[in-house]
Amino acid sequence: MNTELTDRQQRELDYHREHARLHKSVLAAPFSWDVLQRPDRRWWNAYWAMYEYLINCDLKDKRVLVVGCGFGDDALRLAKLGAKVSAFDLSPDSLEIARALALREGLDILFEEMPAERMLYADDSFDYIISRDILHHVDIPKTMHEIVRVAKPDATFVVNEIYSHSITDKIRHSTIVEKILYPKMRKLIYGPGKPYITEDERKLSELDLEQILRPLQPRLFTKYFNFLVTRVIPDRFDKLAQIDRLLLRVLHPIGHLLAGRVLFSARIIKTRSAR
Repeated sequence: MNTELTDRQQRELDYHREHARLHKSVLAAPFSWDVLQRPDRRWWNAYWAMYEYLINCDLKDKRVLVVGCGFGDDALRLAKLGAKVSAFDLSPDSLEIARALALREGLDILFEEMPAERMLYADDSFDYIISRDILHHVDIPKTMHEIVRVAKPDATFVVNEIYSHSITDKIRHSTIVEKILYPKMRKLIYGPGKPYITEDERKLSELDLEQILRPLQPRLFTKYFNFLVTRVIPDRFDKLAQIDRLLLRVLHPIGHLLAGRVLFSARIIKTRSAR
């Protein structure tokens, strides 16, 4: 990768080098296609809901970009749906795993190393752009400029990201939560291991969403998830997660204040100023 990295990008790169080293065992495990077979089965989960939507988009032969692909899970699943997938990541170590998985599964995916803020793709390249758990790691204005640039006119942008309204975030980082409650909840939520959280990542706020949405048309849909799940309830407890999702549906008018994750899709507007 012939580009100078920012300090933040270098820290992300260093973190994911170690993360990849610790998780090379994924290459020895069967790859799971469950989410493609019946995504409505876990309707309360944002990831499964995302694939319920994507399956209905008819991606066969569409050019699809996966932003910050990590170990390539989304890239493989989208290629399995018949899409012509390009995917990139900042981490060569993560890409090594992604390429090995794609080769093993017999999928033709173009993986490349680059930062989200400076993509190497040509203008007007992609029909769909998928961003899952990456925008909270990057410089949003620069990344959105690049996403708009490489998108075809009227391309579809699908976003699935951790999120916290600034009001909720203030409560989360209050003294009583930060010093007393969170240390007790951390092991319950994340288990005994170290959470997969980098030094610089921050949940998207409503202000971040405004920046993301600025070059987009009105959203095709928006769904909020995780009011208490991943905050005080682990996502492995299905019944509690279902109740949590139903609660957010009932409280939909204030869902944007309560949710810990947002899933939405929108069309990308192509204008001279957007380019």
